[in-house]
Amino acid sequence: MEIQQLEILCKQLYEATDSVIRSDAEKALVAFVSSQDALPKCQMLLERADSSYAQLLAATTLTKLIQGLNLEQRIDIRSYVLNYLANRPNLQHFVVQALVTLLAKITKYGWFDMYKSDLIFQNLFEDVKKFLQGSVEHCTIGVQILSQLVLEMNSIIEVDVNLSFSKNRKIATSFRDQQLYDIFLLSCSLLITARDNSKNLNFMDESQQALISHVLRLTKNCLSFDFIGSSTDESSDDMNSVQIPTSWRPAFLDSNTLKLFFDLYQILPNGLASYSLSCLVQMTSVRRSLFNNSERTKFLTHLVEGVKNILVNLHGLSDPDNYHEFCRLLARLKSNYQLGELIAVPCYPEAIQLIAKFTVQSLQMWQFAPNSVHYLLTLWQRMVASVPYVKSPEPHLLGTYTPEVTKAYIESRLDAVPVIVRDNMEDPLDDLCMVQQQLEQLSVIERCEYDKTCTLLVQHFDQKAREYENLLQTPNANPMDITVHELQLTWLVYIIGSAIVGRLTVNSNDDHDTMDAELVIRVLQLMSLTDARLPQAGCEKLELAILSFLEQVRKMHISEQTQKANVYKRLSEVFGLNDEQMLLSFINRKINSVSTKRQKNKMRNNSSTL
Repeated sequence: MEIQQLEILCKQLYEATDSVIRSDAEKALVAFVSSQDALPKCQMLLERADSSYAQLLAATTLTKLIQGLNLEQRIDIRSYVLNYLANRPNLQHFVVQALVTLLAKITKYGWFDMYKSDLIFQNLFEDVKKFLQGSVEHCTIGVQILSQLVLEMNSIIEVDVNLSFSKNRKIATSFRDQQLYDIFLLSCSLLITARDNSKNLNFMDESQQALISHVLRLTKNCLSFDFIGSSTDESSDDMNSVQIPTSWRPAFLDSNTLKLFFDLYQILPNGLASYSLSCLVQMTSVRRSLFNNSERTKFLTHLVEGVKNILVNLHGLSDPDNYHEFCRLLARLKSNYQLGELIAVPCYPEAIQLIAKFTVQSLQMWQFAPNSVHYLLTLWQRMVASVPYVKSPEPHLLGTYTPEVTKAYIESRLDAVPVIVRDNMEDPLDDLCMVQQQLEQLSVIERCEYDKTCTLLVQHFDQKAREYENLLQTPNANPMDITVHELQLTWLVYIIGSAIVGRLTVNSNDDHDTMDAELVIRVLQLMSLTDARLPQAGCEKLELAILSFLEQVRKMHISEQTQKANVYKRLSEVFGLNDEQMLLSFINRKINSVSTKRQKNKMRNNSSTL
């Protein structure tokens, strides 16, 4: 196949609007990749610098051919690609990415290969240093090579059957021990240079912005390395600690390392600043055993001071990426450090006040970043759960600030409903997975100063239930007003259910049981009202909330694992429910009535369809 023909096929594959032409081009190029003369043709394609798509094909084809090449051929390709990138620093970004991927894979594949008594593929780090001494474009390419190398070494995906999982791990371990720390220090030194020369740099300049972006990505890739081969899935974000090797201690004992990333956050524009926070998230998660007690206290103090300084003026937090990473940073503070250690930080009182204020403001912006709010609720959930284990004489202040967080969550959900109904917006109640996740977190948070939580819930519930009952008795009541109250009561029923089940997380007492009883009574009274409407009308979301609530009550006050509570005293006075068996029968009747109603609705819908 002629080079010119290959160029035409590449153009058709990436640019043609006709799917038949694209498909034919793809088939022809697949045949080219498996042809005998693919290797020399790839070099010829790369030389024709007027076609970026041809260069891309050449790079990706060479990557696929790696395991079929002998040692000399792989060494030649390595040298050729390094020279090619050095002589053409202004290639299209997707071509550069394809070429650095080729370099990283060929380096990993040949990591232990000897050539003339030299582990030649392990010299890539030294070769890259030459790029770093050149122009901004050359420096960017050098950083991209290292960043892709770190990613490739961290990947457990096998290149082919000849590179097994154990061989992958052996290569990754060798790379970790020999070069990763030096690469991390190099990335930090480049960032220090950028910070110290920030007055002379134009961060809005595309080339300089690209360089800083890639250096920050490189740093994060180093900090995200799977140091012990645990192969955890970072997407789950389950707060795993980062298993930094002991040899990295000097970098983390130096307070200037943390300061660097807090400084960068302050000076970098949106779009770059979030990367510095991502690095801080990883550094916050460094394994506890890397430090002794005094070192850990010092490290944590610098972290909390940095967080506090961001919160003082909320710098950059209007940017969604910055906001999200900052919420992750807050959550990691508690996942890796004990509440007693946080309390011991000198600026803790000011910091926890600012974190509470930030959380309240975030919850009030209910339509903004629910995925980020998850991390804030995680922080408060873990803080409250740790209270019984605190031995510090210093006050934790959670009794002051946690009720503010609970109040903000409850009232923000209620305030959102009229806006959602009026403007026909997406309803968070439609995402029950997210709602349940938040309620699980809230169930712990709202048991802190539980009397305040109950007082607030009773106040809102009584008001909304009274207004709802009046609306139902008003002729020609506005249907939208009825819907608003039904959805507000839906939220309150869900939140009360979470408060009830939160009893499992704390040491409960008779007063708490009495408070639980008052909440249970109110929902059961509402249930009587909604049951009366079921034959003619009803709100499915509210019915689902009531069913969820009854399940929580069953867990807490019917389960054999829980103690018999004083709840039955009040239930007997109001409903005549004297024991567990009577309450269980009551719950079963409700479930059956809802099931019957839904079945009738289904049949009615089917008949109307027919």
